[in-house]
Amino acid sequence: MTAVLPPTEAAPVPPTRRDRRREKRENGPSIRTLVSPLALASTKGKVLYWTFFTLIVIAFALAFLFPVYWMVTGAAKPAGELTRTPPTLFPEHWKFSNYTDAWDQMDLPTHLWNTVVQAVGAWALQIVFCTAAAYSLSKLKPAFGKVVLGGILATLMVPAQAMLVPKYLTVADLPLIHVSLLNDPLGIWLPAVANAFNLYLLKNFFDQIPRDVLEAAEIDGAGKLRQLWSILLPMSRPVLAVVSILGLVAVWQDFLWPLMVFSDTDKQPISVALVQFSQNISQSTQIGAMVIASIPMLLVFLVFQRHIIAGISAGSTKG
Repeated sequence: MTAVLPPTEAAPVPPTRRDRRREKRENGPSIRTLVSPLALASTKGKVLYWTFFTLIVIAFALAFLFPVYWMVTGAAKPAGELTRTPPTLFPEHWKFSNYTDAWDQMDLPTHLWNTVVQAVGAWALQIVFCTAAAYSLSKLKPAFGKVVLGGILATLMVPAQAMLVPKYLTVADLPLIHVSLLNDPLGIWLPAVANAFNLYLLKNFFDQIPRDVLEAAEIDGAGKLRQLWSILLPMSRPVLAVVSILGLVAVWQDFLWPLMVFSDTDKQPISVALVQFSQNISQSTQIGAMVIASIPMLLVFLVFQRHIIAGISAGSTKG
């Protein structure tokens, strides 16, 4: 009698790369975290998670807001209490007259107005010329456009301090027309126009706008300037808000260049005036002037906050 042998089982075939990719698409990508989703789903896990998250948020809020609080309350302290060791967390004697003294003694209205004129003028010229240059490099595709863009971006590699002397000599005696822009807002406006970083931000945003939109407008009879004004600019509000904030803050907080341009005290911005008058006033009054000088930029940030967040996230996705 012949014995029947059981059939031998075939060795399992290892999955191919295509099979692994298909399985990954069907099951979704695996996510590895410090705490498993099962532990987070429990009551204890939720309590620990939200407790840790709240402590982190409070720590970051204190790290950013405490210096602001210290500056505001420091301006409300008398000079003796401000230099006391150890310092007081809350003012024992509130002295709000430091703010009025700073307003009058340092002639803050004049210097704030000077700063507003310089910042707004530099911002307006940046928006006009950087937007036009970015539109040209992104959508019009001029000859040697990549070479021009590379040369513009190469200026970001040059330290700002290395350009102070050439920039000052140019402003002091403009080539060809031989006109001095010292003690003139144009000495701040014109150098601020050549902002390679803002131009790069605008060009990157314009590159993400589909060309089909502009071609449809061109079929309807819109020219190049009309396309920029009616289509690109309304779609570019988020990035324009970011560029505006960067331009305004850069001029508002700049100290060395305005100090070189404005030798006339009555035309100096607030950043230079705070240093020029610091030797003749008390420290509490000086801190009060700093608080007043920071209020305009804080208001600008609060007004444009929604657009800034939208502008930061605009370049991360493509539609």
